[in-house]
Amino acid sequence: MNVLLIIMILLPAIGGIVIALLGSQHAAAARKLSLITALAALALAVVVAVQYEPRTARQLQSRIIDPQMTTRAAWLEFAAADGAPPTRIEAFLGIDGISLWLVVLTALLTVSAVLASWTAIDARVAEFYAWLMILETGMLGVFCAFDLILFYVFFEFTLIPLFFLIGIWGGSQREYAAGKFFIYTLTGSLLSLLGLVATVLAVHAVNPQVLTFSIPTLAQEIQAQLNSGDPATVAFWRNAQFWIFLALFAGFAIKVPLFPFHTWLPLAHVEAPTAGSVLLAGVLLKLGSYGFLRLAMPLLPLAVADVGVPLVATLSVIGILYGALCALSQRDMKRLVAYSSVSHLGFCMLGLFALNAEGIAGGTLQMINHGLSTGALFLLVGMIYERLHTRRLDEMGGLAAKMPWFSVGLVFACLSSMGLPGLNGFVGETLALIGMFKAHPAYAAAGAAGIILGAWYLLAMLQQVLFGPTPRKGPAAQPVPDLNLRELASLAPLAAACLAIGVYPQPFLRSMKGEVDALAGLYQFAAASPLAEQSAAESPPLAASATSAAPGSPAAEPLAAPGRAAPALAAPAVVRPFFAAQGAQPPSLASPSVVSGPSLATSLAAPAPQGEFAR
Repeated sequence: MNVLLIIMILLPAIGGIVIALLGSQHAAAARKLSLITALAALALAVVVAVQYEPRTARQLQSRIIDPQMTTRAAWLEFAAADGAPPTRIEAFLGIDGISLWLVVLTALLTVSAVLASWTAIDARVAEFYAWLMILETGMLGVFCAFDLILFYVFFEFTLIPLFFLIGIWGGSQREYAAGKFFIYTLTGSLLSLLGLVATVLAVHAVNPQVLTFSIPTLAQEIQAQLNSGDPATVAFWRNAQFWIFLALFAGFAIKVPLFPFHTWLPLAHVEAPTAGSVLLAGVLLKLGSYGFLRLAMPLLPLAVADVGVPLVATLSVIGILYGALCALSQRDMKRLVAYSSVSHLGFCMLGLFALNAEGIAGGTLQMINHGLSTGALFLLVGMIYERLHTRRLDEMGGLAAKMPWFSVGLVFACLSSMGLPGLNGFVGETLALIGMFKAHPAYAAAGAAGIILGAWYLLAMLQQVLFGPTPRKGPAAQPVPDLNLRELASLAPLAAACLAIGVYPQPFLRSMKGEVDALAGLYQFAAASPLAEQSAAESPPLAASATSAAPGSPAAEPLAAPGRAAPALAAPAVVRPFFAAQGAQPPSLASPSVVSGPSLATSLAAPAPQGEFAR
């Protein structure tokens, strides 16, 4: 048992309960206690990062996911009377190279959110900070959970605090924005729950000796079953993964959000208080991309390679361009940043679904970069709104002369967001585009246009807000106080992190290298180049990452046993056969006793389509 992770996750919730008990009559004490709690959680997150030992590809050769600092305890366990394995749901907590910096980012942004709300929130103060601390516990729990049900509990739990933060302390349309946010994300998450449960049941259907919700165990068992060489097992998984991927996609795509599931986000950002916008953009949106990275990619390699790449990459490119064009047309500063968030998150997804080491590393790092730069932008928007009580760009102008520290912060955050070399955005976007260019150049070329559009709308905003003509009337026409020490303290750590990643990203990339290489190894044949495709027929269909099982072994016996047909799921014709796409002959499934249904046999025997996605 690792006590450090448990304390780090539960400390904010305990602090939130104490703050709620103080009551709003002790507003000053509630602010100070919340800041102390957030700083303590950040200190613990830094200790975790210092103690973490990066894994190498050799250490992860036989395991796709292998967390450190683990804590495993039975949460719910039901013993079967017939001797079958018990149903066991664990409190399985840990950390790995993919989630490490997301944990640190969450703790850091929570401190900035507390400082940004110091004077902005003056009603029901204790209740506000209590929900903020409870939200931090939910976010930290998602990144540290390695049990499917525990992951889902934390994933859904984050909806509740943010719903109240938007609905109580938001803008004029706060009730509508909070309701739309809750309904959208909850509906998709319920479909994802079906996919998570279906994954466990599918593994159990192939191998009745395995009934677990442990994410590392499921990932290894699925790879062992796919590498078993049994045609019925592979056929079953190809079809099952298609439907499971669609279920997970429904929840995670809304959370990212991918186009066209983004419509809840701009309104939620505009109506949320500054702290809510910072944590929504900086952390909560990452839960969607993290869900794809943690669950879909290691558990569903066939569906990700066949369906996920064309589907997600296409929607990511559309989102990059659509979000940038929408940002160009905005006259509300906060709405502009909200649409820029939609655009830049497309680069994260584009990198992840390149399915190679460069792309996955770039997409993961860009998740951190987006949280830092967009979080800083929302902090600055909230600070200027406190002074001018407007977010209209045409009601601002000439602020560079009145607010030099604010101007420096805004220019720095915009340059970071647009990917200036030397800052964090450049590293993540470059790696993501390189990875996608190696896999599918057309997607990379289309996505790169979003960088140009991003520079356009961000520079146009800077020109209007800082160097445009000063309005003759309104708050901007009067003297405007510059940022104070508290506000600078909320921005300085984010700026330092942006600069550190941009100047020397290697420590951040080194910490995730082992996990990234292990994950990319599953897809090295799916992302093969045209030259590699000529020799793909001589290579195994999947990278051997788990112990292979012979057709007569327990892993394959349940499906291949006489009298037991493989579960048949009718797959649409758009599903591209994984083995055929690699140049190898798909398994023969002519035996009706093994596979039932003509659509499945037809789908597996169909030749690989020609073109970009066939590589």
